[in-house]
Amino acid sequence: MYVLIWGGAAVTLFSLVGMLWCIAKVRNARNANLPDDELRLVMAQILPRNLAALLLSAIGLMMVVVGILLS
Repeated sequence: MYVLIWGGAAVTLFSLVGMLWCIAKVRNARNANLPDDELRLVMAQILPRNLAALLLSAIGLMMVVVGILLS
């Protein structure tokens, strides 16, 4: 079950990197003083990636919990 625990931790860490990337992209877009329409377009492109990273994080944490419960 250690494989499940460490695999889940790796998936969670990978998704955390993805969320930090999304934060950096949005911060860069906001600091670029883009017009409102272009800023909305950037946000619309980043939102699905952010939600995917959040889902991946939840799955990774579930893997960790299941691994702990089974060990």
